[in-house]
Amino acid sequence: MPQSVFFLVLPGVMALDLTGPAETLQLADGHFALHYIGPQPSVLCSTGMTLADIAPLPAQLPANSLLVVPGVHDSRVCFDTEPAAKARDWLRQQQAAITDQRITLVCICSGALLSAQAGLLDGIQCTTHHDVLPRLKAAAPAALVKDNRVFVEDGGIWTSAGITAGIDLALHLINRLCGAPQALKVAREMVVWFRRSGDDPQLSPWLRYRNHMHPAIHRAQDVMIAHPEHDWSLTALAERAHVSERHLTRLFRQHLGISVREYHEQLRLVIARQRQQQGEAAEKAALAAGFSSARQLRRAHQRWDDQLTR
Repeated sequence: MPQSVFFLVLPGVMALDLTGPAETLQLADGHFALHYIGPQPSVLCSTGMTLADIAPLPAQLPANSLLVVPGVHDSRVCFDTEPAAKARDWLRQQQAAITDQRITLVCICSGALLSAQAGLLDGIQCTTHHDVLPRLKAAAPAALVKDNRVFVEDGGIWTSAGITAGIDLALHLINRLCGAPQALKVAREMVVWFRRSGDDPQLSPWLRYRNHMHPAIHRAQDVMIAHPEHDWSLTALAERAHVSERHLTRLFRQHLGISVREYHEQLRLVIARQRQQQGEAAEKAALAAGFSSARQLRRAHQRWDDQLTR
Protein backbone atom coordinates (compact mmCIF):
# COMPACT_ATOMS: atom_id res chain seq x y z
CA MET A 1 0.00 0.00 0.00
CA PRO A 2 1.47 3.41 -0.92
CA GLN A 3 2.72 5.62 1.88
CA SER A 4 0.69 8.82 2.21
CA VAL A 5 2.48 12.14 1.71
CA PHE A 6 0.71 15.40 2.62
CA PHE A 7 2.05 18.71 1.27
CA LEU A 8 1.06 21.77 3.30
CA VAL A 9 0.37 24.42 0.62
CA LEU A 10 0.25 28.11 1.54
CA PRO A 11 -0.05 31.28 -0.57
CA GLY A 12 3.34 32.17 -2.02
CA VAL A 13 4.66 28.61 -1.85
CA MET A 14 7.93 28.19 -3.72
CA ALA A 15 7.03 26.22 -6.85
CA LEU A 16 10.15 24.05 -6.80
CA ASP A 17 9.95 23.45 -3.03
CA LEU A 18 6.60 21.84 -3.76
CA THR A 19 6.98 20.28 -7.19
CA GLY A 20 10.61 19.13 -6.75
CA PRO A 21 9.96 16.69 -3.87
CA ALA A 22 6.49 15.86 -5.23
CA GLU A 23 7.80 14.90 -8.66
CA THR A 24 10.65 12.92 -7.11
CA LEU A 25 8.33 10.90 -4.88
CA GLN A 26 5.79 10.46 -7.67
CA LEU A 27 8.44 8.75 -9.81
CA ALA A 28 9.07 6.08 -7.17
CA ASP A 29 6.93 3.42 -8.87
CA GLY A 30 3.79 3.90 -6.80
CA HIS A 31 5.43 3.77 -3.37
CA PHE A 32 3.85 7.10 -2.37
CA ALA A 33 0.36 8.63 -2.60
CA LEU A 34 0.53 12.43 -2.77
CA HIS A 35 -2.03 14.77 -1.21
CA TYR A 36 -2.15 18.57 -1.07
CA ILE A 37 -3.72 20.28 1.94
CA GLY A 38 -3.96 23.84 3.22
CA PRO A 39 -6.15 26.53 4.73
CA GLN A 40 -7.26 27.75 1.28
CA PRO A 41 -8.63 25.75 -1.68
CA SER A 42 -6.42 27.64 -4.16
CA VAL A 43 -3.27 29.77 -3.88
CA LEU A 44 -0.83 31.69 -6.04
CA CYS A 45 2.64 30.16 -5.96
CA SER A 46 5.99 31.92 -6.33
CA THR A 47 5.88 31.86 -10.14
CA GLY A 48 2.38 33.34 -10.36
CA MET A 49 0.63 30.08 -11.18
CA THR A 50 -2.61 29.23 -9.43
CA LEU A 51 -2.62 25.93 -7.56
CA ALA A 52 -6.17 24.65 -7.04
CA ASP A 53 -8.09 21.70 -5.57
CA ILE A 54 -6.17 21.95 -2.29
CA ALA A 55 -7.94 19.85 0.34
CA PRO A 56 -8.85 21.33 3.76
CA LEU A 57 -6.55 20.72 6.72
CA PRO A 58 -7.57 17.39 8.31
CA ALA A 59 -7.91 17.07 12.07
CA GLN A 60 -5.16 14.48 12.03
CA LEU A 61 -3.07 12.58 9.52
CA PRO A 62 -2.97 8.80 9.09
CA ALA A 63 -0.21 7.01 10.95
CA ASN A 64 3.03 6.54 9.00
CA SER A 65 2.36 9.60 6.84
CA LEU A 66 4.94 12.09 5.64
CA LEU A 67 4.03 15.74 6.24
CA VAL A 68 5.95 18.02 3.88
CA VAL A 69 6.10 21.76 4.65
CA PRO A 70 7.50 23.61 1.60
CA GLY A 71 8.98 27.10 1.82
CA VAL A 72 7.57 30.34 0.45
CA HIS A 73 9.13 32.99 -1.78
CA ASP A 74 9.24 35.62 1.01
CA SER A 75 8.81 34.17 4.48
CA ARG A 76 8.69 37.63 6.08
CA VAL A 77 5.50 38.40 4.17
CA CYS A 78 3.95 35.01 3.45
CA PHE A 79 4.23 33.72 7.02
CA ASP A 80 2.65 36.93 8.38
CA THR A 81 -0.83 36.19 7.04
CA GLU A 82 -4.06 34.66 8.25
CA PRO A 83 -3.55 31.42 6.24
CA ALA A 84 -0.05 31.06 7.72
CA ALA A 85 -1.47 31.57 11.24
CA LYS A 86 -4.04 28.85 10.60
CA ALA A 87 -1.29 26.56 9.31
CA ARG A 88 0.85 27.19 12.42
CA ASP A 89 -2.10 26.39 14.69
CA TRP A 90 -2.74 23.21 12.75
CA LEU A 91 0.94 22.21 12.95
CA ARG A 92 0.83 22.64 16.73
CA GLN A 93 -2.07 20.20 16.80
CA GLN A 94 0.13 17.63 15.02
CA GLN A 95 2.99 17.97 17.52
CA ALA A 96 2.17 14.88 19.55
CA ALA A 97 2.05 12.68 16.45
CA ILE A 98 5.33 14.20 15.20
CA THR A 99 7.07 13.80 18.55
CA ASP A 100 5.92 10.18 18.78
CA GLN A 101 7.07 9.69 15.17
CA ARG A 102 3.65 8.48 14.11
CA ILE A 103 4.06 10.95 11.26
CA THR A 104 7.30 12.24 9.77
CA LEU A 105 7.80 15.99 9.41
CA VAL A 106 9.76 17.09 6.31
CA CYS A 107 10.58 20.80 5.98
CA ILE A 108 11.82 22.22 2.70
CA CYS A 109 13.71 25.53 2.73
CA SER A 110 11.83 28.15 4.79
CA GLY A 111 9.22 25.56 5.69
CA ALA A 112 11.50 24.96 8.68
CA LEU A 113 10.77 28.52 9.83
CA LEU A 114 7.00 27.92 9.88
CA SER A 115 7.55 24.68 11.81
CA ALA A 116 9.85 26.49 14.24
CA GLN A 117 7.22 29.18 14.78
CA ALA A 118 4.80 26.37 15.65
CA GLY A 119 7.25 25.10 18.29
CA LEU A 120 8.12 21.88 16.50
CA LEU A 121 11.90 22.33 16.29
CA ASP A 122 12.81 23.04 19.93
CA GLY A 123 15.76 20.84 20.86
CA ILE A 124 15.95 19.52 17.29
CA GLN A 125 18.98 19.67 14.98
CA CYS A 126 17.78 21.44 11.85
CA THR A 127 18.74 23.63 8.91
CA THR A 128 17.18 25.82 6.22
CA HIS A 129 18.12 28.13 3.33
CA HIS A 130 21.21 30.19 4.18
CA ASP A 131 19.24 33.45 3.92
CA VAL A 132 16.71 32.19 6.47
CA LEU A 133 19.16 30.81 9.05
CA PRO A 134 19.25 33.98 11.23
CA ARG A 135 15.44 34.12 11.37
CA LEU A 136 15.23 30.42 12.16
CA LYS A 137 17.62 30.89 15.07
CA ALA A 138 15.60 33.86 16.29
CA ALA A 139 12.26 32.06 15.93
CA ALA A 140 13.47 28.96 17.78
CA PRO A 141 16.32 29.76 20.20
CA ALA A 142 16.04 26.23 21.58
CA ALA A 143 16.56 24.65 18.14
CA LEU A 144 20.00 23.32 17.23
CA VAL A 145 20.42 25.11 13.91
CA LYS A 146 23.12 23.77 11.58
CA ASP A 147 24.77 25.98 8.96
CA ASN A 148 25.88 24.87 5.49
CA ARG A 149 23.96 21.59 5.42
CA VAL A 150 21.96 20.15 2.52
CA PHE A 151 19.58 18.41 4.90
CA VAL A 152 19.46 17.25 8.51
CA GLU A 153 17.47 14.58 10.35
CA ASP A 154 16.84 14.49 14.08
CA GLY A 155 14.16 12.63 15.98
CA GLY A 156 12.25 11.77 12.82
CA ILE A 157 12.15 15.42 11.72
CA TRP A 158 13.83 16.34 8.44
CA THR A 159 14.83 19.85 7.38
CA SER A 160 16.62 20.96 4.22
CA ALA A 161 18.30 23.94 2.64
CA GLY A 162 16.80 25.86 -0.23
CA ILE A 163 14.91 24.84 -3.34
CA THR A 164 16.79 21.99 -5.12
CA ALA A 165 17.85 20.55 -1.74
CA GLY A 166 14.25 19.36 -1.50
CA ILE A 167 14.98 16.99 -4.37
CA ASP A 168 18.11 15.74 -2.59
CA LEU A 169 16.08 15.11 0.54
CA ALA A 170 13.26 13.37 -1.37
CA LEU A 171 15.79 11.05 -3.01
CA HIS A 172 17.30 10.30 0.37
CA LEU A 173 13.86 9.48 1.79
CA ILE A 174 13.20 7.14 -1.13
CA ASN A 175 16.54 5.50 -0.36
CA ARG A 176 15.59 5.08 3.30
CA LEU A 177 12.02 3.92 2.72
CA CYS A 178 12.23 2.03 -0.59
CA GLY A 179 15.88 1.08 -0.95
CA ALA A 180 18.87 2.37 -2.87
CA PRO A 181 18.01 0.78 -6.24
CA GLN A 182 14.66 2.62 -6.31
CA ALA A 183 16.29 5.93 -5.36
CA LEU A 184 18.96 5.47 -7.99
CA LYS A 185 16.34 4.68 -10.63
CA VAL A 186 14.49 7.91 -9.83
CA ALA A 187 17.71 9.96 -9.79
CA ARG A 188 18.71 8.60 -13.18
CA GLU A 189 15.25 9.31 -14.63
CA MET A 190 15.42 12.88 -13.33
CA VAL A 191 19.06 13.25 -14.47
CA VAL A 192 20.13 14.60 -11.08
CA TRP A 193 23.14 13.98 -8.86
CA PHE A 194 22.33 11.55 -6.06
CA ARG A 195 23.97 13.09 -2.99
CA ARG A 196 24.11 11.47 0.40
CA SER A 197 23.91 13.15 3.77
CA GLY A 198 27.22 14.01 5.37
CA ASP A 199 26.18 11.89 8.33
CA ASP A 200 25.74 8.72 6.31
CA PRO A 201 28.50 6.09 6.42
CA GLN A 202 30.55 5.92 3.25
CA LEU A 203 30.12 2.18 2.84
CA SER A 204 27.53 1.78 0.11
CA PRO A 205 28.80 1.36 -3.45
CA TRP A 206 25.13 1.36 -4.46
CA LEU A 207 25.38 5.12 -4.03
CA ARG A 208 29.05 6.01 -4.04
CA TYR A 209 29.73 4.85 -7.60
CA ARG A 210 26.43 5.75 -9.27
CA ASN A 211 26.87 9.49 -9.76
CA HIS A 212 27.55 9.20 -13.47
CA MET A 213 25.39 9.05 -16.58
CA HIS A 214 27.10 6.40 -18.72
CA PRO A 215 24.47 3.82 -19.76
CA ALA A 216 26.90 0.94 -20.31
CA ILE A 217 28.30 1.23 -16.79
CA HIS A 218 24.78 1.48 -15.38
CA ARG A 219 23.79 -1.70 -17.21
CA ALA A 220 26.78 -3.58 -15.77
CA GLN A 221 26.15 -2.18 -12.30
CA ASP A 222 22.46 -3.11 -12.44
CA VAL A 223 23.40 -6.71 -13.23
CA MET A 224 25.85 -6.93 -10.31
CA ILE A 225 23.52 -5.16 -7.88
CA ALA A 226 20.66 -7.55 -8.72
CA HIS A 227 22.80 -10.58 -7.85
CA PRO A 228 26.07 -9.55 -6.18
CA GLU A 229 26.60 -13.09 -4.90
CA HIS A 230 26.97 -14.44 -8.46
CA ASP A 231 30.41 -15.10 -9.85
CA TRP A 232 30.15 -12.54 -12.65
CA SER A 233 32.85 -12.81 -15.28
CA LEU A 234 34.04 -9.79 -17.19
CA THR A 235 32.83 -11.49 -20.37
CA ALA A 236 29.28 -11.94 -19.03
CA LEU A 237 29.11 -8.36 -17.76
CA ALA A 238 30.42 -6.93 -21.02
CA GLU A 239 27.74 -8.87 -22.91
CA ARG A 240 25.02 -7.47 -20.62
CA ALA A 241 26.44 -3.95 -21.02
CA HIS A 242 26.66 -4.33 -24.83
CA VAL A 243 30.31 -3.29 -24.98
CA SER A 244 33.61 -5.13 -25.27
CA GLU A 245 35.45 -6.37 -22.19
CA ARG A 246 38.29 -3.95 -22.84
CA HIS A 247 35.92 -1.00 -23.24
CA LEU A 248 33.98 -1.89 -20.07
CA THR A 249 37.24 -2.08 -18.12
CA ARG A 250 38.30 1.31 -19.45
CA LEU A 251 34.89 2.86 -18.65
CA PHE A 252 34.98 1.71 -15.02
CA ARG A 253 38.48 3.14 -14.56
CA GLN A 254 37.59 6.40 -16.27
CA HIS A 255 34.23 7.11 -14.58
CA LEU A 256 34.49 5.24 -11.26
CA GLY A 257 38.22 5.10 -10.60
CA ILE A 258 38.10 1.39 -9.77
CA SER A 259 38.05 -1.86 -11.71
CA VAL A 260 34.99 -4.00 -12.43
CA ARG A 261 36.27 -6.64 -10.01
CA GLU A 262 36.82 -4.06 -7.26
CA TYR A 263 33.30 -2.71 -7.68
CA HIS A 264 31.83 -6.21 -7.50
CA GLU A 265 33.88 -6.96 -4.40
CA GLN A 266 32.61 -3.84 -2.67
CA LEU A 267 29.03 -4.93 -3.32
CA ARG A 268 29.79 -8.28 -1.75
CA LEU A 269 31.43 -6.64 1.25
CA VAL A 270 28.29 -4.62 1.93
CA ILE A 271 26.11 -7.75 1.71
CA ALA A 272 28.40 -9.62 4.10
CA ARG A 273 28.50 -6.69 6.53
CA GLN A 274 24.71 -6.43 6.52
CA ARG A 275 24.40 -10.17 7.19
CA GLN A 276 26.82 -10.00 10.09
CA GLN A 277 24.99 -7.00 11.55
CA GLN A 278 21.86 -9.13 11.48
CA GLY A 279 23.62 -11.73 13.63
CA GLU A 280 24.94 -14.22 11.08
CA ALA A 281 28.34 -15.84 11.64
CA ALA A 282 31.20 -14.69 9.41
CA GLU A 283 31.33 -17.94 7.43
CA LYS A 284 27.61 -17.92 6.62
CA ALA A 285 27.64 -14.20 5.79
CA ALA A 286 30.65 -14.67 3.53
CA LEU A 287 29.04 -17.50 1.57
CA ALA A 288 25.75 -15.58 1.21
CA ALA A 289 27.66 -12.63 -0.27
CA GLY A 290 29.50 -14.80 -2.78
CA PHE A 291 32.85 -15.20 -1.02
CA SER A 292 34.30 -18.70 -0.90
CA SER A 293 35.00 -18.50 2.83
CA ALA A 294 35.22 -16.22 5.85
CA ARG A 295 38.95 -16.09 5.21
CA GLN A 296 38.41 -14.64 1.72
CA LEU A 297 35.97 -12.13 3.26
CA ARG A 298 38.58 -11.02 5.80
CA ARG A 299 41.17 -10.59 3.06
CA ALA A 300 38.77 -8.41 1.06
CA HIS A 301 38.05 -6.30 4.14
CA GLN A 302 41.78 -5.89 4.72
CA ARG A 303 42.41 -4.78 1.14
CA TRP A 304 39.86 -1.99 1.38
CA ASP A 305 40.93 -1.00 4.89
CA ASP A 306 44.49 -0.67 3.59
CA GLN A 307 43.33 1.54 0.72
CA LEU A 308 41.41 3.82 3.09
CA THR A 309 44.47 4.34 5.28
CA ARG A 310 46.83 5.19 2.42
